Amino acid sequence: MKLLKELMKNPMSCTGLLFVVALALIAIFAKELSPYDPQAIDTYHILEAPSQSHLLGTDALGRDVLSRLIYGTRISLLVGIVAVGIATAIGTVLGAIAGFYGGVVDMVIMRLVDVMLCFPTIFLIMAVIAFLEPSIWNIMAVIGLTSWMGVARLVRAEFLSLRSRDFVLAARVIGASDWRILFGHILPNAIAPVIVAATLGVGSAILTESALSFLGIGVQPPTPSWGNMLTAGKDNIEIAWWLSVFPGLAILITVLAYNLLGEGLREVLDPRTKRS
Repeated sequence: MKLLKELMKNPMSCTGLLFVVALALIAIFAKELSPYDPQAIDTYHILEAPSQSHLLGTDALGRDVLSRLIYGTRISLLVGIVAVGIATAIGTVLGAIAGFYGGVVDMVIMRLVDVMLCFPTIFLIMAVIAFLEPSIWNIMAVIGLTSWMGVARLVRAEFLSLRSRDFVLAARVIGASDWRILFGHILPNAIAPVIVAATLGVGSAILTESALSFLGIGVQPPTPSWGNMLTAGKDNIEIAWWLSVFPGLAILITVLAYNLLGEGLREVLDPRTKRS
C-alpha cells in the first residue's frame, strides 16, 4: 500500500501504472470487449476505413482491426510477462550464486554472461527460432533464455555488497546453510532492483516479440498479435493507413507505460535515485 501511494505521487509513474492496469483488464476481458470475432472473415467489408460499424477499420480479409488489437493485447502481455519471468528467475539464481560464492564460481558465471552478451540479442533469438517451430511458447522461452544476463549482473552486484553485512554474519554464526542465507536473508534485501529490472524488461520483451512477428518468425497468423498485424498492414500502407498506425500505437503506448512504471519503481525502491 505504501508503495502504491509513493507511485501515485509521481505523475509519470502514475500514468504508467494506470495504462498497465488498463492493458491487463483489456487482456482479461478481451472476449467481452471485442465487438467482433477477431478471426471472422467478411469479404463485404475488406479494407474498410474506420467507421461507426468498425471503429478502427478492417483489414484485407475484412476482419475487425479493433477486435484483433484487443486480442493481440493478450499475446503481447503473455509473452512479455512469461519471458521476463524466465529471464528474471535464471538471472537471479545465477547472479546470486556468483555474488555470494565469488572466486572461480563467479568467474565462470560472469564469463558465460560475457559470451551471451557478445551476440546481438535479436540475431541470437532469430538464429534459435530458425531451428524451432515458430509458436508463442517457443517465442516466450527463447526471449527468456536470451535475456537474463542483465538481471544476473545486477543481482551479483547487490550480493557482493550485501554478503559481508552484519545480518549475514549473524546468520552464519547460528549455523544457517548457504542456501538459506542466499535466498532467505540476502535475496529479500536485493529484490528491489530486480523488480525494477523485470518491469522494464516486460516492455523490451513485448517489443522483441512484435519485431519477430513482424519478420514472420513470431506468432503466426491467424492468431492476432501486434507484430503480425503490422506485417499485414505494410502491404496496404498506401491505401489503408489504419492497419499500421493502430498496432504501432498499441506497441508504443504499452512499452512506454512499462518504462514509466519501471522508472517510478526505481525512484521509490532505490533511495539513491530519489529526488532531493
